[in-house]
Amino acid sequence: MVDPAIGALLAGLFALLFATAAVQKLRAPGHFSQVFAAYRVLPIALSRVAVLLPVLEAAVAAALLLPATRVVAACTGAVLLLAYASAIAINLRRGRLALACGCGGPHERRPIAPWMVVRNLLLAAMLPVVTLPWLPRSLSAVDGVTVVGGIAVGALLYTSLDRLLARVAPAGARLTGAA
Repeated sequence: MVDPAIGALLAGLFALLFATAAVQKLRAPGHFSQVFAAYRVLPIALSRVAVLLPVLEAAVAAALLLPATRVVAACTGAVLLLAYASAIAINLRRGRLALACGCGGPHERRPIAPWMVVRNLLLAAMLPVVTLPWLPRSLSAVDGVTVVGGIAVGALLYTSLDRLLARVAPAGARLTGAA
């Protein structure tokens, strides 16, 4: 069993992750569709499903915050993260090292990298923790402050680590694809 403060913290962190990803894609749907098609993991005719991914990510974000839908959201989110890891790994294996990752929205054009596969696999492995039963206790005001502060610190750490790892990519790498 998981303490409800820890459960709420994890659910909040993952909800923020998926909500942020959805917003970035929804702000520039044409750009995301081009990046999605450039991965070449689906036939061109099926590449139109790219428009559904940010909607699905937003639904996962919202559903993670509700006890009744948390398990389905966590499973769906884990599948999405595994799919993203697979798409990156496939393209790395193909030697398409300068393919734009699609991370960070239309203004960030960084190439895919092995650490992105590892990151998504780790996140997918951690997400099921939110599906564990929570201890039957009410959250206090202190728990609320802890959860909100923990989400803020977690978001800052995630962003900082993401930025640091992005610097590992070869300087001046020319991106391929439409991204």
